[in-house]
Amino acid sequence: MSGSSSKSTDCSQSSDKPLSLTRTVINTRPVERAAPLTRHLQQAGLTVVDIPMLALEERASSDTDMRLMRQWLAGEYQALVIVSPTAAASGLAIWQLLERERQTNSATDKEAEGTEAEDTEGSSRLLAAPSHLIAVGEATAAVLNEAKLPFASYQVLQPAIANNEGMLAMPEIDSLQAGDKLLVWRGLGGRRLLVDTLQARGVHIDSIAWYERKMPINAMAQYQQWRQDFNNKNATTGITASQQAKPIVIVSSGTAFEHWESIVQATKTINLAAENQAMSANAPLKLSDFAYVVLGERLANMVAEKQLSYWRVEDLAPETILTAINTTGL
Repeated sequence: MSGSSSKSTDCSQSSDKPLSLTRTVINTRPVERAAPLTRHLQQAGLTVVDIPMLALEERASSDTDMRLMRQWLAGEYQALVIVSPTAAASGLAIWQLLERERQTNSATDKEAEGTEAEDTEGSSRLLAAPSHLIAVGEATAAVLNEAKLPFASYQVLQPAIANNEGMLAMPEIDSLQAGDKLLVWRGLGGRRLLVDTLQARGVHIDSIAWYERKMPINAMAQYQQWRQDFNNKNATTGITASQQAKPIVIVSSGTAFEHWESIVQATKTINLAAENQAMSANAPLKLSDFAYVVLGERLANMVAEKQLSYWRVEDLAPETILTAINTTGL
């Protein structure tokens, strides 16, 4: 089956509904972000396997990145949008670095002028945001809110729903007009939130990609090991493919889905070369042998184009994912 929901948490069915212990969920989220979701689904009685389809690799800050950060600190942007916890942590570290640099330069200038430096225990160590700070999602906001900064002066804003529509509904974004500037902290190749709509208004958008997302080196081996264990278990218990509920794959980005697709297709090709594969416990699985929980409209469209069973959610909160699985019966 396929379906979509503008907000899966609107579903009325309770998320603590008993689930079959034989139902398998594959969590493809990066290692750094997978644990809370995996734990929540396991506590609900699901069998969860972590097979990350993305590895987050830090990028060295370029001269352009540093120039954009200095322009932001100088007040040239009306808002800063931060799209992930990793981007928040990386950007925050550079923000602190540049603030220390500014304080050092300020103290040096005062000394050169023969002026007594201010007490560094207070205002000179203040980390103040020069624009609105908008975090996409609870986890991203938490990185900024929970940072152990002795002197920080900023408020982290969040959209009611962590997607394009939710962002555009925020007064801080809705009020942007021609000539205004927006800075985005993100990962290389990540979601281009707001870009088309705001650029059509004449808003200038710059972005800093603090990290890039690659396929984990061991992703293929992890998938092949899981597939072998899955098929062997079914063969042992006498469960046929038609009797087995489709494993559910949780995918949070187009890049992750592309990596998943390439691994499933490659494994299928390798196994089809073997003789008598139809009788083997290691028979290859196709993309359509899985059901999918996917984040947002763009990813839902990618999956729908391939005529795969899916359910669309608008955020990645563990409760949202579990509710989607319970409600749809994927």
